[in-house]
Amino acid sequence: MGIPAWVWFVIAAVAAVAGVVLLVVDRARETSRNRERARWASLRGWQLNDVDRVLATQWDGGAIGYYDAQVARDVVTGSTFTTDGRRQLYVFDIENGGRVHGVIAAVRCRTVHRALLELWLASVPFQRDEMPELLGPVGQRYAFTDNVTEARPLITQELIEAADELGGDVSVAWLEGEWVLACVPPNSGPSRIERLLRDIGELADVVDPASGGSLSARGRHARSLAEGERAPEDSPEP
Repeated sequence: MGIPAWVWFVIAAVAAVAGVVLLVVDRARETSRNRERARWASLRGWQLNDVDRVLATQWDGGAIGYYDAQVARDVVTGSTFTTDGRRQLYVFDIENGGRVHGVIAAVRCRTVHRALLELWLASVPFQRDEMPELLGPVGQRYAFTDNVTEARPLITQELIEAADELGGDVSVAWLEGEWVLACVPPNSGPSRIERLLRDIGELADVVDPASGGSLSARGRHARSLAEGERAPEDSPEP
């Protein structure tokens, strides 16, 4: 005997209600995250824009290439202080197909580097179309590049140590053009992003010729000062 039509109707209705509930929950989370980032940006004196359809397209590597990100949302623009001085920064969500895939932090170098250098965690399925050439293991990560000759001199002990400090939630960090970028999960809050900005700021200090690739004592001293001034997890202070 077949299943009565009313049973199928009930199943469809339950599925529809569940879909609406999930949509409402997702929207609520996005709104909460937006408010949190807006408050954080305001406290730091940084600017926040809801959406930027051009920003993400200036990069092709790392998580942006992996997810084919086309839209940047909740975009924070400002500057941060590193051992080698103040640097421009961006923080934004990357979106494709209406879904946020990660949070990107970017810190600007003083030199345009001719090699794309990607540092992927071995545990991440990093393969994509037109993947750069494998350069080899770099500490806890695997390095890929589109220019082996230019990239090899960048792989110093200082860079390896700085990359190993990034953390297991950073799927990829990469150098592209005049920027060092890294990606963390979509639910990463302001305190985590601030630590990430400090870490990739150290990477920028390492790869910039002005730093001479020598960060050790100065970088660790700056890190200790920054850690000592770190804001509480739920209430970042300027």
